[in-house]
Amino acid sequence: MKSISTLLAAVGLVAAHGYVDNATIGGQFYRFYQPYVDPYMGTLPDRISRSIPGNGPMVDVTSIDIQCNNGAVPAKLHASAAAGSAVTLRWTLWPDTHMGPVITYMARCPDTGCQNYSPGSAAVWFKIKEGGRTGTSSTWATNPLIVAPTSYQYTIPSCLKKGFYLVRHEIIALHAAYAYPGAQFYPGCHQLNVTGSGTSTGPSSLVAFPGAYKGTDAGITYDAYKATTYTIPGPAVFTC
Repeated sequence: MKSISTLLAAVGLVAAHGYVDNATIGGQFYRFYQPYVDPYMGTLPDRISRSIPGNGPMVDVTSIDIQCNNGAVPAKLHASAAAGSAVTLRWTLWPDTHMGPVITYMARCPDTGCQNYSPGSAAVWFKIKEGGRTGTSSTWATNPLIVAPTSYQYTIPSCLKKGFYLVRHEIIALHAAYAYPGAQFYPGCHQLNVTGSGTSTGPSSLVAFPGAYKGTDAGITYDAYKATTYTIPGPAVFTC
């Protein structure tokens, strides 16, 4: 009985939050890092996504773990995709109680690739997509992720210079964000090899993680149960 109850508790934990399970990039399907499977395999699978310890949140905006998740380790592979193409990410089913914004950033990696690169506290990130609250309604960017099949798309900026890029994608759950720390961050990072003839490496003004968010930001400390407009945290979205 103890083993059954332990298993049920683990299943409940897995269902409680979420992470990106897989993606379609450049027409190819990629299974992302599986935190409840990969660490227990005899040979760790090669992935394009960096490791995550589970489906739980980060809550400290000053921690390095806000960048790609707790203890994230660079992946060995890159997904090849053309600048200007769409990437589809599929989350595990997201709980409808965890409303909040969905935000995507990119950072250029060294010319040798992202597989041995971690940005640390350097300002290298630029935002490429964001979604928050629709007016003062109960419609949030997370809404499409609470019904199967879950799907989220971002477009690689068409003007980006070819090369290797790290993508930081996150949900910020605001159900307990009325005081800091309360907002829950669910970041994950995956690695791209971008092709094309673009010449841009992003905007001149870049941000760091940690550093881009503060606990006092209006988009971090916010009462999601009140009918007030929501300000998405971080810089403006980069456009070509």
